[in-house]
Amino acid sequence: MERLETFENKYPDRDYSITIVNPEYTSVCPMTGLPDFGTITIEYVPDKFCLELKALKYYFLEFREQGIFYEALVNKVLDDLVEACKPRKMEITGDFTARGGICSVIKVTYPQKRNG
Repeated sequence: MERLETFENKYPDRDYSITIVNPEYTSVCPMTGLPDFGTITIEYVPDKFCLELKALKYYFLEFREQGIFYEALVNKVLDDLVEACKPRKMEITGDFTARGGICSVIKVTYPQKRNG
């Protein structure tokens, strides 16, 4: 995958949120080979680093020809972005267009919320 890039957060002592929306996500269904489309939303509270948008765009473009299930994609994106920028908090939402008349929305958060 394309190397994700970051830049220094000029306000590391302040909690603030950043929302990034990619409304043009595409990949391939690993079972049918048909294209999948969706919107990926990244919401995070940065710590020392912020995500650089051009590199993030190229990161998402690498999924275009890849066969990947929605659940795997959203979890992979979270793992990759957390590793790249080490945020205080992050949530990734994949809102995918209808396939067979059914829409899917997948959300994953960091740190993981535990039940119990």
